[in-house]
Amino acid sequence: MFIDRVEIKIKAGNGGNGHTSFLRDKNTQRGGPNGGDGGKGGDIVFIGSTRADNLIDFRYNHEFKAEDGINGRPMNKSGSNGKDLEIHVPLGTKVLNMDGGLLADIVEKDQKYLALRGGGGGQGNAKYATARRQTPNFSQHGITTAMHTVVLELNCIADVGLVGFPNVGKSSLLSIVSRANPKIGNYPFTTLHPNIGVYSKGSQTIIFADIPGLIEGASNGVGLGIDFLKHINRTRLLVHIIEEESQIQIIKKELENFSSDLVKRPRILVQNKIDVNEKIKGCDFYISCATREGIDELMNHIAKQVSLLPKPNESQTTAILEVAIDKNKFEVFVDAEGVYTATGPMIDNLIRGVVLSDTESAAYFHRRLDKSGVIEALKNLGMIDGDTVQVADTQFIWRD
Repeated sequence: MFIDRVEIKIKAGNGGNGHTSFLRDKNTQRGGPNGGDGGKGGDIVFIGSTRADNLIDFRYNHEFKAEDGINGRPMNKSGSNGKDLEIHVPLGTKVLNMDGGLLADIVEKDQKYLALRGGGGGQGNAKYATARRQTPNFSQHGITTAMHTVVLELNCIADVGLVGFPNVGKSSLLSIVSRANPKIGNYPFTTLHPNIGVYSKGSQTIIFADIPGLIEGASNGVGLGIDFLKHINRTRLLVHIIEEESQIQIIKKELENFSSDLVKRPRILVQNKIDVNEKIKGCDFYISCATREGIDELMNHIAKQVSLLPKPNESQTTAILEVAIDKNKFEVFVDAEGVYTATGPMIDNLIRGVVLSDTESAAYFHRRLDKSGVIEALKNLGMIDGDTVQVADTQFIWRD
């Protein structure tokens, strides 16, 4: 089975929580806070691999999560960082967001794309000790990461694309000149997915792709449609194989309808089956896969042409999937029941480092709300003494 497009969910690891503890030692008269920091969560990293030529490994496995960071411990011991999760994808894989935007184009072996960063670990209470606050009874929670959905789309990496109607001999030629062993038969759509083969001549290596699905109307969804036409986007040279003259213009039109760039791509027109058919005028080469007539001359020409053609420019965008967040941003509103609510990145970041059940920590929390303008914004909405305020998962009664 050949799969060239999948939708998967990815999630970086959560940060570990900071620890709250105090030194307890019979030999220490005045022990202080010694809670360690939480570890960072693991990243999500895509890596280019030659171990597979399609996305079938993702057929049943659609969810990928990196390891969470470990919580901090007493005695100022930090928790371990979570392990990064490496997702191996075939060369030619594009990572897209759900709007179709390109995040990364993975075209080289071992090329890495950092898609998601793990959540930061929370600070232990030892980090909150100051001259005025010598026994902080709170620590910071690690950052919780969000699940994201991305699309993986494979565009085969090949130097030469073999195009033409079904049964014209593309698969036969590929099997002769390379180590590929495609299924070959005399019926429509023998090839149901792109076959890749490697041809070697001296120090030169050429990758061939046999592209199925090209018949009249393919660009409009006839037959296999345009499902596999995208696999010739990266090729430097097209080898158009025919056995009838009428096929020349039909295939040219389908390529042009799919992409105006493809019809401008360097092309070699080859007639196959000359052992049973008369030669068609205007072809560049005449071959017979059955008798192997003309194949050596064709391959010598292809090798020379490929050596002279530049590789197409690959877009290797490496945009981190997470959207930049303004940590000072917040918003306030009042619901129908009269509960005043403050939300946003600033609130999320603040609530990580407080324990509202602790008097000192709660006082620090209220000071931060006041200095950041949250209290003023709530009062502008009409909040007065005795009203209920919701911050994150905590409700409290406002007192002036």
